Amino acid sequence: MLVIEKVDTGNAKQVRRFVKLPFRLYADCPQWVPPLDVDAYNQLNRKKHPFHEHSDVDFFLAVRDGKDVGRIAAIENKLYNKYHNKRTANFYLFDCENDAESAKLLFETVENWAKIRGLDLLMGPKGFGPLDGYGILVMGQEHRQTMTMLNYNHAYYQSLIEAQGFTKEVEFVSCYLPADKFDIPERVKRITERVMQRGHLEIKTFKNKKELITWADKIGTAYNDAFVNNWEYYPLTQREIDFVVENIMTIADHRLIKIIIHEEKVVGFLFAFHDVSAAMQRAKGKLFPFGLLDILMEIRHTNTVSVNGMGILPEFQGHGGNALLYYAMGNTLLEFKQFAHVEMTQVAETTEQMRADLKNLNGVEYKNHRVYRKSLA
Repeated sequence: MLVIEKVDTGNAKQVRRFVKLPFRLYADCPQWVPPLDVDAYNQLNRKKHPFHEHSDVDFFLAVRDGKDVGRIAAIENKLYNKYHNKRTANFYLFDCENDAESAKLLFETVENWAKIRGLDLLMGPKGFGPLDGYGILVMGQEHRQTMTMLNYNHAYYQSLIEAQGFTKEVEFVSCYLPADKFDIPERVKRITERVMQRGHLEIKTFKNKKELITWADKIGTAYNDAFVNNWEYYPLTQREIDFVVENIMTIADHRLIKIIIHEEKVVGFLFAFHDVSAAMQRAKGKLFPFGLLDILMEIRHTNTVSVNGMGILPEFQGHGGNALLYYAMGNTLLEFKQFAHVEMTQVAETTEQMRADLKNLNGVEYKNHRVYRKSLA
């Protein structure tokens, strides 16, 4: 018998079942990278995660004959809907056995949840904020997941979702720059030289992590303001900004964080991180007693760096800021003499300038994540 259980987020046993289900579904998948327990449990913690302060989320398990076979989260992002004047629901954290009946019941549960709230569009996967990867992986399952910055899923998820009547909303492309193409194009150098000569934009470098942290508030403000024209944007609360910045600063290497300043104001940024996917796989979600030490060691040895997070305030776009960021990051990565591969993750197909930039940088598209939509009217 197949039933749906609504997770009581105050019930530790139910929460654990929800969090741990993917560990069974991906037990034999060498490409999957498990989330850290602290992050996975935080998503269901209504007191700790700032998203719960302004919006509604419920979590559901599909259970067949006493065995958990699927899960999903139903989300109403009230700030997003208010900002865009929409009535949209999101689904997220969908995981399921290759079982059409279970998937159908999970999505019917979310659809009914949304309709009760008067919402007329269901979209996803789309999570609790900018730290959550968008979409279902529809190309690139053979490649290891980039930490938890990108979602990973079995190939059959696409057919399970599309069988429920979902169609494409937007796709996010990720590229890599192979070692033999790892260079800064002459065009980028020329644009950078012109920008530097004008003198109105400059790259801020940091002496150490302590100095980087003193800029955290300005970086957070820029982060909130840079994506106002993006389809997924909504104005983050101060708690959410602090939450994002704190997470970034926790794992940041000050040499891999680049910001553009104009008269002491942060107007652009580019975040890159050591890819510690292999250590996260070995940790199996647990930082202690040895997971954290292993991750710190992996930072010193990994040959891959992931660029995840780049933005420029709208009023400064088209003034050479992109080239300035690429040039500064490119020089830094070359100086490291550690990296053989650079990943540029989750660039929306609607951002034409960024897509063109990736081609100019010799980027090879190797992963594609699709966000789906379904009308509930």
